[in-house]
Amino acid sequence: MTSEATLWSKDASQRAGSPLLLLFHGYGANEADLFGLAEELPAEFTVASVRAGLAAGPGYAWFPLGPDGEGGLSFDPQEVKRVSAEIGSWIDSVRGEHSSVSLLGFSQGMAIVSTLARHRPTDFAAVVGLSGFVLDTAEDDFFRDQELAARKLPFFWGRDQADPVVPQPLVESSNAWLPKHTVLTKVLYNGMWHGISAAEIKHVSEFLTATVLAE
Repeated sequence: MTSEATLWSKDASQRAGSPLLLLFHGYGANEADLFGLAEELPAEFTVASVRAGLAAGPGYAWFPLGPDGEGGLSFDPQEVKRVSAEIGSWIDSVRGEHSSVSLLGFSQGMAIVSTLARHRPTDFAAVVGLSGFVLDTAEDDFFRDQELAARKLPFFWGRDQADPVVPQPLVESSNAWLPKHTVLTKVLYNGMWHGISAAEIKHVSEFLTATVLAE
């Protein structure tokens, strides 16, 4: 991850002391895909939209992902851990001038932001997942889920029940996992499919204001 692969909503001279919100795009997209959301989110945030490192389709992916033959998705847990550790190191390189760090991920990006929260349960002020999922993983010391549950991290999950992309088994496992490990705000939207709606971004803005800016 490099500065050349990240879009920033504020010049470097304007970032000091601001809360940082990092955006993680979905599979096959790039850092420009979510960057337009910055204009719809609270102006107090410095927003940075990050590009994944793996070429995939017309864009990039955070880690290889494919069907598992049983209605779900297959992935390599070791690759997920490697990429998440790399992203965590990059976050450490930029977080020093900010008052807090929050995460927002769309689709596969939600898998990354939830993994980061599970690996670093005390590092983030809030997490937003849009039309995505939490990876269904075996117990592993990398995933500090008990610490995360004790932390009571605010987590916003927005999706459409008619989303045609995220497999139902992952929806069900995410729906079981999130309330047990986070303080979950879950909102369902009609007619959004696998996307982001204006109503959802308004709710995300309200969530970030209440959980980050009000602290």
